[in-house]
Amino acid sequence: MSLIPAFEIGVWNAWILQVFFLLVMIVPDFLMSKEAKLSMNRMNKFVPFVKHEKILAYSTHMVIMPLVFIYSIFLPLKLGTAWLYAGLPIFALSVLIYTTTIIIIAGTPGDRPVTGGVYRITRHPIYLGGFLMYLGTGIACASWVVLLCALLWITFFIVVVPTEEHFLIDQYGDVYREYMKRTPRWMGIPK
Repeated sequence: MSLIPAFEIGVWNAWILQVFFLLVMIVPDFLMSKEAKLSMNRMNKFVPFVKHEKILAYSTHMVIMPLVFIYSIFLPLKLGTAWLYAGLPIFALSVLIYTTTIIIIAGTPGDRPVTGGVYRITRHPIYLGGFLMYLGTGIACASWVVLLCALLWITFFIVVVPTEEHFLIDQYGDVYREYMKRTPRWMGIPK
């Protein structure tokens, strides 16, 4: 890992990982039934964030995501190195978490909180999946810039998650409170 970020356009660059993750995010929408799409609309309900939380939440989507995507075009994968072999499993885990999350959300009726599947081990698998995607990409490319983006990503969401959880308590009441008692906020971090 060098202090000066790499800028080389190539076929075997991090863009491959970013495009793959983008497809994982987009393709399920085309394969879902109409009922599943209606259930997925729960993700489009906006949490009433205060001003600084809105700035943090939007900055992750409007700054970090495009920055990493554009940078990935110029960021070579560290082929044949321990960096690649350590980063790819983390990236694959992020794809698995994100994919199973979408399936679980699509299969849960809109009047109930999502508590099955990967939601049994963490209350925020989409945020965790995004963090692991950036972490895996950063390691596979030995890029401190992408690793920094991973840290910013998860830091921003650590700040906004409590407001989101209060919104879910207001929406689902005691059912969500019970879910919070038995499920940790982040996977691997015990209650």
